[in-house]
Amino acid sequence: MELKRFGFIAAIIIVLFSVVVLIGSSQSSPLIIIGSMIATTIAVATPLTLGALSGLYCERAGVVNIGIEGMMLAAAFFGWLASIYMNSIFGWAALPSLIGGVFFAMLTGGLFALLHAVLSVTFKVDQIIGGTVINILAIGITGFLNRQMFFDKGSIFGGNVPHAPGTLPSLGKAINSICNGGCDGLVNSISGSVIDQKPIALLAILLVIFTHYLLFYTRWGLRMRAVGEHPRAADTVGINVQRMRYANVIIGGLMAGLGGAYFTLESVPSFEPLMTNGRGFIALAAMIFGNWTPFGAWAAALVFGASQAMQINLQIFRESIPPQLAVLQISYVVGLTPYILTMLILTGIIGKTTPPAADGQPYEK
Repeated sequence: MELKRFGFIAAIIIVLFSVVVLIGSSQSSPLIIIGSMIATTIAVATPLTLGALSGLYCERAGVVNIGIEGMMLAAAFFGWLASIYMNSIFGWAALPSLIGGVFFAMLTGGLFALLHAVLSVTFKVDQIIGGTVINILAIGITGFLNRQMFFDKGSIFGGNVPHAPGTLPSLGKAINSICNGGCDGLVNSISGSVIDQKPIALLAILLVIFTHYLLFYTRWGLRMRAVGEHPRAADTVGINVQRMRYANVIIGGLMAGLGGAYFTLESVPSFEPLMTNGRGFIALAAMIFGNWTPFGAWAAALVFGASQAMQINLQIFRESIPPQLAVLQISYVVGLTPYILTMLILTGIIGKTTPPAADGQPYEK
């Protein structure tokens, strides 16, 4: 069985298992639980999906990128900071401030990716070390600036975190806002449904489809794969290996930046140090699990997302769960599931997947 198909089957099994546990232990309507599980899975899998796509763009071009965690963390902070400045200081409305923050987060991810490309492609630094530098740099910068700007005495904001412009609206609320209340039928059919997702979550799914088409049905994708598989042969036919690697690493950084924007501009309107909480590394595991393919990576992201969605839904339906299953209410018990799943999956598939042949290998012209 192809690993990609196995990923989809595994995702479905995890979701169904979670739903069965919830239905069996809760007195709420099964349809409500199923809808909530699927909707939550899609939402929480968003940064994993975008992180996996980020790694895919980099590694398909032959550059290993373990700095996705740092890119997402830096993007989460600077995107959130930009939205605060636009809203509180420059007087922008909430939605334009949030959209501006998303673009600034993507720019941050792209700049960190550019640094990684300079280290890995131009100076041919060991790519694992280069990615580690990105992670350490992001942790240090975000932690220092967050403390200096918001919490220390004499900080820019006087020791108080200013009012954030909120989070991006869901699809139903966005349509209602655009129609000025004139689309009640459409809004009512969308609101509360599985497709009532927020913009970055919906965009992540579209980017999976777009990346699949770009990778396997366009000249750019063919050149990307050629550079990642056999750069010398690609160079022989006139493909600029360094330029392709630079471009794809920066595109990967933009994807990671969008994933970082999810944390502070779509999920919660605040920043906490280390709030990405290992999602960048789980995204890399999803990419490997998906065998370096967009749909495979998305399926793996849904697997990890479903395990996290189970924890969230156990909290949502906690009132109707019997005391005999009180262990399911302990957050760290269920919260460990994504990380345990990561270790189990990587233990079972390392050596069975096929990375690009030149992945991680600097190229000398």
